[in-house]
Amino acid sequence: MSVRRVLVRPLLTGGLLLTLLVAGCGVRPSEVITGRPAQSGASQGIRLYLLWRGQVAVVVRPTKVNPSPSPEASLALLLAGPEEYERRQGFTSEVPAGLRAVPSVPPAGTAPGSPPAVSGGAGGLTVTVTGPVRPLSTDAADQIICTVADAAAQAGQAEYFVPVTIVGSDGARPALPCSIR
Repeated sequence: MSVRRVLVRPLLTGGLLLTLLVAGCGVRPSEVITGRPAQSGASQGIRLYLLWRGQVAVVVRPTKVNPSPSPEASLALLLAGPEEYERRQGFTSEVPAGLRAVPSVPPAGTAPGSPPAVSGGAGGLTVTVTGPVRPLSTDAADQIICTVADAAAQAGQAEYFVPVTIVGSDGARPALPCSIR
């Protein structure tokens, strides 16, 4: 037997074993993991938190007037629900259709029936709604909390992820920050 055969055969065998070990390393194939639909239109606008495939996700609605609206304006849009193009992309909302936010103490000169108010204090923000808040799902509460906190931060009225308390006819939910980071 030649020296060449003695050296080549173990190298080929070792290479084959290494290939088999690497090929069977335990990584299993999985289904395709898709992301949510890409944002279209302007990147600045009103940020609302809707549901997409069971997850709370931010949606940017383009605006021509004010790129950082008040928390009250953002909340009013959230309470109106997803627009048609958002529904076609699969966005939904668990915020009950009949739920309305009401101003607790309207600022001077505010007409009755004006957009809902969000009050703020040292401990965070408070949203007062007309209906009960205890039956709200976790996702519905997160949608309200994240939309209001994000809008307040954009408007310079609060820090991002400030705790938000939702108060309704049956009491109040604990103050929580937005869970979406």
